[in-house]
Amino acid sequence: MKKKKAIVIGAGVGGLAISIRLASLDFEIDVFDANPFAGGKLSEIQLGDYRFDAGPSLFTMPHLIEELYWMAGKPSQSFGYKKLNEVCRYFFPDGTRFSAPADLEKLADNFATHLSEKKEVLEKYLADSKFKYETVGKLFTENCLRRPSTFLGKKAWHSYLNLHRLGLVESLHSSNKARFENPKTVQIFDRYATYNGSDPYQTPAIMSLIPHLELGIGAFFPDKGMIQITKSLEQLALDCGVKFHFNSPVTRILATNQKGAYGIECQGKTIESDLVVSAIDVNKTYQFLLLETPFAHAYKELPKSTSAIIFYWGIKNQFPEMGLHNLFFSGDYGPEFDALFKTKTMPEDPSIYVNISSKLLESDAPKGSENWFVMVNAPANEGQNWDDLVLKTRQMVLDRLSRELKIDLSQLIEKETHLDPRSLETRTGGVAGALYGSNSNGRFAAFLRHPNFSNQIPHLYFCGGTVHPGGGIPLALQSAALATSYIQEREF
Repeated sequence: MKKKKAIVIGAGVGGLAISIRLASLDFEIDVFDANPFAGGKLSEIQLGDYRFDAGPSLFTMPHLIEELYWMAGKPSQSFGYKKLNEVCRYFFPDGTRFSAPADLEKLADNFATHLSEKKEVLEKYLADSKFKYETVGKLFTENCLRRPSTFLGKKAWHSYLNLHRLGLVESLHSSNKARFENPKTVQIFDRYATYNGSDPYQTPAIMSLIPHLELGIGAFFPDKGMIQITKSLEQLALDCGVKFHFNSPVTRILATNQKGAYGIECQGKTIESDLVVSAIDVNKTYQFLLLETPFAHAYKELPKSTSAIIFYWGIKNQFPEMGLHNLFFSGDYGPEFDALFKTKTMPEDPSIYVNISSKLLESDAPKGSENWFVMVNAPANEGQNWDDLVLKTRQMVLDRLSRELKIDLSQLIEKETHLDPRSLETRTGGVAGALYGSNSNGRFAAFLRHPNFSNQIPHLYFCGGTVHPGGGIPLALQSAALATSYIQEREF
């Protein structure tokens, strides 16, 4: 029997994952990407002898990668990784420094010693985080929110009986402020809203389930850096017979309401298939590939997540006081998010995230040096003067880090480049440079994300960080699993 043919648009982590899943179901798969490389946001940048992971730097839930190897019938041992003993190091403007070890007992001790938080308060918070994840997190990330069965099963009823514990009404910040005594602790746990580009002062407290992924299940590091995820999945896809077409931007999805999606246009050619999967930004799909269908308007108007300004610095020095993940908090969190979501500009006092992969992978920087990935949250692009904002932000970041580390950092930068919301849009295809599509600043935000299929256009499916269940590596991988389940239901 002739194999069914599927076209996947986009070779980001979601596109790679669904191509492997569909190939394992004996589909003939062609993946098209506008870039000359796979990975989308999960790519790399080389500056002389310095190598940088270009995008996501936190790796959680590695079993989702291993699952793809299992599906493909390949040994997962080729994908090596290790669990981190330390999750993050925090730096505050008043000189307070705080390390978050992976061991929960030691973590509670550190909060008690350095931030004067009661151990039992922290332990209860993390237990509640686990409860929310087990009760609601799995329900909503592993199931379709458009299916009545999702809300009628045993797990759903267990959620209803515990609504008072889930934090659906109050904001994450309000909840954290009520739980903890030290504003610094509040700031540490408020930051988890930024993991999907949201505002802790607006996003619901249900988002306090996110710490469980990092602190409860654990944070990990691939043996060869984050790019290993992309390279391993690309090779696994090739081993499964997937064909990649790089430097091949898709200009149109061929579809009618009656016939459904039946192919694409790419570089002036028509390429037909039995189904099409869009693994790129859902807004871009509707606005440019489906020629502004009426259905697109609702998603176009959803409020965008944050973007970023990212500096890639080759630093000719080493800093033992810093680790793999480092966060330098702003002095006042509130104005930072007002700037990002209300005035849509760069904060005057931004929090600064610094990832240094050479701490664990020495080959990423020359001997005696470090590769710094320096990220500051930014609003999505709405025509701001980014040239000026990048220069201003760069100076603010250098001033803060130089004060904190007691050294003139500007004199240590040997190699440098940067990305801002404009170049992030060009490089990743994310509309307006928004890293996660829409934000989660509302109790119903999860229900407003696009599902992994189209009700209007048969044979058209969606996966990736801008559709259900959300942004970030784990959710993009789960979106591929969900889309595959719908394809199995509808196409066989």
